[in-house]
Amino acid sequence: MKNYKFINTVAGWLVFLVAAVVYLMTIEPTTSFWDCGEFITTSYKLEVGHPPGAPFFMILGRFFTLFADSSGAAMMINALSALASAFTILFLYWTITHLAQKLVNTENGFSSGQGIAIIGSGIVGALAYTFSDTFWFSAVEGEVYATSSLITAIVFWAILKWENVADQPHANRWIILIAYLMGLSIGVHLLNLLAIPAIVFVYYYKKYKVTRNGILASLAVSLVLLGVIMYGIIPGVITIASWFELMFVNGFGLPFNTGAVIYALLLIGLIIYGIHYTTKKKLVLWNTVLVAFTVIVIGYSSFAMIVIRSSANTPMDQNSPDNVFSLLGYLNREQYGDRPLVNGQYYNTPLDPQTPYVQGKPYYIQKDGKYVASDYRQKPQYDSRFTTFFPRMYSSQAQHIQDYQSWAGIEGRTVRITNRQGEQETIKLPTFGENLQFFIRYQVTHMYLRYFMWNFAGRQNDTQGHGDVLSGNWLSGINFIDSARLGDQTNLPDVYANNKARNTYYFLPLLLGLLGAFFHYQRDKKDMWVVSLLFIMTGLAIVVYLNQYPHQPRERDYAYAGSFYAFAIWIGLGVIGLVESLKKWMPETVSAVAVSAVSLLLVPGIMASENWDDHDRSGRYTARDFGANYLNSCEPNGIIFTNGDNDTFPLWYNQEVEGVRTDMRVCNLSYLQTDWYIDQMRSKAYESDPLPITFTEDQYVQGNRDVVYLMEDPRIKGAVDLKKALDFVKDENPRTKLTQADNASYIPSKRLFLKVDKEAVIRNKVVPESQYDAIVDTIFIDFGNKSYITKDELMVLDMIAHSNWERPIYYAITVGRDKYLGLQDYFQLDGFAYRFTPVKTAQSGMYFGSVNTDRMYQHMMHDFKWGNMNDPDVYIDENNQRMMMNIRNNFNRLAESLVLEGKKDSAIQVLDRSMELIPHEVVPYNYFSLQLAENYLAAGDLEKGRDVMLDIYNSYQQEMDYFLSLDPRFLVSIDEEIQRIMYFLREMSVITSEYESDDLSKEITASFNQYFQAYSTFN
Repeated sequence: MKNYKFINTVAGWLVFLVAAVVYLMTIEPTTSFWDCGEFITTSYKLEVGHPPGAPFFMILGRFFTLFADSSGAAMMINALSALASAFTILFLYWTITHLAQKLVNTENGFSSGQGIAIIGSGIVGALAYTFSDTFWFSAVEGEVYATSSLITAIVFWAILKWENVADQPHANRWIILIAYLMGLSIGVHLLNLLAIPAIVFVYYYKKYKVTRNGILASLAVSLVLLGVIMYGIIPGVITIASWFELMFVNGFGLPFNTGAVIYALLLIGLIIYGIHYTTKKKLVLWNTVLVAFTVIVIGYSSFAMIVIRSSANTPMDQNSPDNVFSLLGYLNREQYGDRPLVNGQYYNTPLDPQTPYVQGKPYYIQKDGKYVASDYRQKPQYDSRFTTFFPRMYSSQAQHIQDYQSWAGIEGRTVRITNRQGEQETIKLPTFGENLQFFIRYQVTHMYLRYFMWNFAGRQNDTQGHGDVLSGNWLSGINFIDSARLGDQTNLPDVYANNKARNTYYFLPLLLGLLGAFFHYQRDKKDMWVVSLLFIMTGLAIVVYLNQYPHQPRERDYAYAGSFYAFAIWIGLGVIGLVESLKKWMPETVSAVAVSAVSLLLVPGIMASENWDDHDRSGRYTARDFGANYLNSCEPNGIIFTNGDNDTFPLWYNQEVEGVRTDMRVCNLSYLQTDWYIDQMRSKAYESDPLPITFTEDQYVQGNRDVVYLMEDPRIKGAVDLKKALDFVKDENPRTKLTQADNASYIPSKRLFLKVDKEAVIRNKVVPESQYDAIVDTIFIDFGNKSYITKDELMVLDMIAHSNWERPIYYAITVGRDKYLGLQDYFQLDGFAYRFTPVKTAQSGMYFGSVNTDRMYQHMMHDFKWGNMNDPDVYIDENNQRMMMNIRNNFNRLAESLVLEGKKDSAIQVLDRSMELIPHEVVPYNYFSLQLAENYLAAGDLEKGRDVMLDIYNSYQQEMDYFLSLDPRFLVSIDEEIQRIMYFLREMSVITSEYESDDLSKEITASFNQYFQAYSTFN
């Protein structure tokens, strides 16, 4: 084929252009939920994000933000992901065409038909990946996975380029390029390192005669290389630096960082000498190894950015990695703990009765010119008689144990143990077979194969699935197959049938990929095994390594994008496989054109059509606006406590990037358990004053007061003054410590009180004037059955005790009740946050505290922005829907309070606004919907209340009719959903009867009885 090289180049760039246009059209115009707000913030201001950091991504992101102002920074970083993803598609195209060329007879060049087939293969495979569910998701948001995918694509393409020129001088420059990119990739995400085994095998197949022992040796070498980088170079370079630092600072009395600098100079000197020596002696192999190591370290050196910026004490400085010791803990993700991989405990394996804990690594702090170990990490030591090889069920959380039993059908084996008190008892440990069953059913099938099928067969919906037949399963669109797995799919309720993420590809991408893999194996076993290694290492190997527990906070398909990339190669090769098969019956050129066109239409064409509406994020501003609403709920110079990613990162983004409410201090309670974060909270940030924390650094450093026990001292009658209790905790006198608990601090009462300074309350306008008479003299804190409080709770108590009502204190509405310290009766809802006030309101039903109706009405009806969430053309995914359910609840709470105050017209306006912003077509009637109807009725608008009630009733009828039509074997997984609807139907019957809608009440009651009878037959 004439001009093939030119046509192949142009076709690659055309595919790139298609991908770039699609992704740029569908990117989210601002920040997204989860980690995106943090990554955008750290890139825009070069601040320090969560471990293990992504400094190279930060540098790239900062470059892109130079082309926009603060309001456009997020879009520019999202555009970085879009363009990185488009370049990934470009290199995927060239990878497919490179491999495809080797599958046809090209000794004397190749024909036009073969050329068309090769280019068609590249286009179909690349565009299939372009429109795949997982990759498209990451391509339109400011996360690291798009950039990580690009580096993986480049290194795999680069080793194929090396293969073409391996016999030429200077061919190893491709190896050096790969090594450098691997070094850079450490500053993005470690997933790229999993391409190393595939790269090693390309090298082996090209340089050596293939033997069984050679294959085994190559596999061993590849795993050693992977281990050397992951467990040697990445932590090792810093670990050795810490040895030097400790020796020069503590041993020789030199200033901080002297040892690290001397080590860096010594390392550079040794590298230079080594390269010079191997060049002089013409030791080609060792020279290549040394140069490769050097460029890996150069790429890895992007982490200097983390240390430099941490030393500048940026407002976001997670883990404060400003020295080699904290940097090492940062890189090793020590704050997240570890998980057993090769050998370890089951969820109920007892601790070793003799040595339950062993002393781990020291935690160093800088003090008096030296590094001092303030604490030693304690590692649990499990009874080795009851551990297992390849442990999969290790988490001892109650929810996880329940899920383990469900997924593995655990019956267990009974063993006798001696507990720590020396008493004999029996426990039921899982069997190794049950351990493997959990691995296969949950980790492999549910947490990998399900995602794989999402991308190449279809997807049921975007609701996170935990094993039931209603949520997050794969779906093909072929009814008899889907119905056999998930129940009848022909008569679905609207809430499931209309989900935008219900995408079906009829197995076509999967079948084409399997055909490509089979054809690849027939024609070129070596390359097939190379692609297979990439497929396995970025798929099943990650499954084994992550060792995920059940009930993950969100779907994790993004972790396996590399595996889906490898399968997309086979989708492309499937095209040339079909062409080669059909050319026996029709002219080669005709078959090449026909197969390429039909494959393009039936694979990427269908995928693009099905996936567009649930991957198009254009016009969605919810994460940004919701984050701003949290901040704008609060009075100036306030403190707002948050707890999770989605109620923290959007707030940080608003403050750090767009400059919204920089007088506020966002305080994440999860982080407040660490000394480095308390340090930051005690410092001024922008217009926000330091938080009123009176504990000194020595008193809260790690290892000190991590836990404060709650004891009932019989000598103390009644509650203890909060300030005196805190002074008692601060006291270093041995008599204030518990000798039986390693001299831990404690509070000698479970009931505390805080005297209220009413003048300060009034002066600082903590409550409206109408509530002045309701201000209490004393606030009581009752810990009930709690036996201890954690460091974050201690700091919150300290802030409450010493703020003297001058700093407004808020809890985000998404913070769990377990973090309220029993103060919820003193909360006042002001919008998206509860304000802590000295006015007590007894809990009423599901609600606690009171509502500042004037302030909240102003916020909810006029001030807040809603991110286009009610635009039917804007895609609202499950995560946004959950947020909007909370907002619906907020509107309900406000309306109910207005009704109680006699402001029924205002209540109806609030409910109308809720219906306008959160239509049930976008967020189906679910939680908090019944309150919507009831509030309409209570406010006197019987017609709207009845209409909403009817809509809810009809929706529930659809669901119940569908559920009870299913085969009984499917009902087990949706039993909780059935019971929920039954409960609400009963409540609807009562409410409609109360508001004299007797006809509707009777109809609902009759339906309830009918459903209850039908449901009872299955139980």
